[in-house]
Amino acid sequence: MNSTRTRRMAGLAVLAAVVLLVAAIGGVAIFSPGEDPGPGPDSDSGASDHEQNGLESDIPEEDRPADPSTTETIGYVDGYWYDDELPVDDREDAVVESDELDAVVARSMARVELIRNLTFQDEADVDVISREEYQTEHGDMFANVTGDERLQQNVNYEALFMVDRETDATEAFESLYGGAVDGFYDPVTDEIVLVSDSPDSPELDEVVLGHELLHALQDQHFDLQSYDRETIDQDNAKNGLIEGDAVWVDTTYEQRCEADWDCLQPTRTPPAADDLNWGLYLTVYQPYDDGPDYVDYLLGQGGWDAVDAAYDDPPASSSEVIRPGDDREPTAIEIEDRSTEEWTQLELDGDDVATESVGEAGMVAMFAGGAFDDMRPTVLEQADILGSGMGYEFDHAITDGWAGDELVTYVATNDGETADDVDDTGYVWQTEWASDEDAAQFADAYTELLELYNGDQTDDSTDTYVIDDGFPGAYHIDQDGETVTIVRAPTVDDLDAIDAGAVPGSADAPGSNSISTDSTTAGTPDDQEGAVLAGLDPGFGTVTAVFVSIALVGTGGWLVVRRTRTRSRVHSSPPGSASHGARHAVAVAKPTKL
Repeated sequence: MNSTRTRRMAGLAVLAAVVLLVAAIGGVAIFSPGEDPGPGPDSDSGASDHEQNGLESDIPEEDRPADPSTTETIGYVDGYWYDDELPVDDREDAVVESDELDAVVARSMARVELIRNLTFQDEADVDVISREEYQTEHGDMFANVTGDERLQQNVNYEALFMVDRETDATEAFESLYGGAVDGFYDPVTDEIVLVSDSPDSPELDEVVLGHELLHALQDQHFDLQSYDRETIDQDNAKNGLIEGDAVWVDTTYEQRCEADWDCLQPTRTPPAADDLNWGLYLTVYQPYDDGPDYVDYLLGQGGWDAVDAAYDDPPASSSEVIRPGDDREPTAIEIEDRSTEEWTQLELDGDDVATESVGEAGMVAMFAGGAFDDMRPTVLEQADILGSGMGYEFDHAITDGWAGDELVTYVATNDGETADDVDDTGYVWQTEWASDEDAAQFADAYTELLELYNGDQTDDSTDTYVIDDGFPGAYHIDQDGETVTIVRAPTVDDLDAIDAGAVPGSADAPGSNSISTDSTTAGTPDDQEGAVLAGLDPGFGTVTAVFVSIALVGTGGWLVVRRTRTRSRVHSSPPGSASHGARHAVAVAKPTKL
């Protein structure tokens, strides 16, 4: 185990609940569980005599065991059944005194058990703190980034046309969340911290509590720290299961609160969405939107047993969450370094190269970033994103053939020193597609995006564009069969310096973007996992894996915030070798678009 992985596993993994407004433009997704996902797994808990029907059935008094157990009896925790009445139920507000908290937590745990048909194996410690105390003790959990990490994220989100040159990506994500953290779960200490704006008489939101308890339950049974979440796409894929499970459960919890449970639910005012960055928002929201449908699909396949089994074989890509039942194992890509001595691949943590995989969900967010923002151009229109039902539509022809992608950041060098300013950066972004036609659709859509941002074609190449403002630089797009490669540099001359042969007419141009037919499967070695960024933004920090929950218009969720994947540097072949001038890529079966 190398140092990167060691520090990553030792890092604090946090699940935090924050409030985020889904703008009133439309498309708000409040998931309603299916009517009949099938019965839950059998148990000796007394719960086997009642059916799980999507909005879980009650357990009649006569079916409850005479000697219930916290670890064996579903719907019962530490002396409290899920439907027990508590003194706090009679209050008009949601204030909970310190000597009442344990009872509220125990009942909430029992309710989560009943919905999820799974028992807690250990108690969950819950602490309520003031927002001031949170800022003092935990406020830096969302800003722990190094200069190189910040630089890479700025390049990544510029490539997606989500954060322009004048905006810092870290700050953009902090603005997205607005600092409205309502609580978090720390799987290292098994502690849930709830944040209150009224520390003298703290109010407790039982649905938020139930949401964090659900993550504690997941962690006890499935070890949430064990999943690889090193890229945007890995985050969205794993969150499709984890967050889908959470949203499914806490939505049911809230429905029961509205129907027949007494629940603590303070009045909450979400932050305004006047300056919402829709590209970033749609990127992180996709698992909340598609995840519950993914879990509903699993429930239809085999009830909660099927959901539990999915934790041993979670989705491999966001594409699998967008289309439940569609096997989309991503193609492995490893971009060969073909830069001159004036440029080098950005390194994080020694000799590891910082890379990113955006995935289908991130690409949809890129093309839809201006759909709800009059100040930004857009490829996908608002009607395309809203679809015909509730929520947002992430299944689109221009991205549904995604088979894999890798984006590598480059920085300029001067006398052996690497630049630390985004003005002196570039990237190579290689994408793989299920067919030539899919690749062409993506290339056309990205070209349209360049033109929408006032990209002008150069005289020498119809596939090379220059943008002066906002997202400045020279861009070259090349399609070679099922592969589309995008190179961005400060100037047209720098394109070839970053990726030899990128500019047509250069010495290395012939075959420069072809795929080696005899290349071996390439991928990130298991012992070289990437650093996990600690930040409100998906993709910050090297030591801490931060899992963030978002309460979205009455429905909860948690979002793992990571993103910087690293791998060993792949040096280019020496001039004159058989492979010189050909980019090495994957040699694995590509998914079939359904």
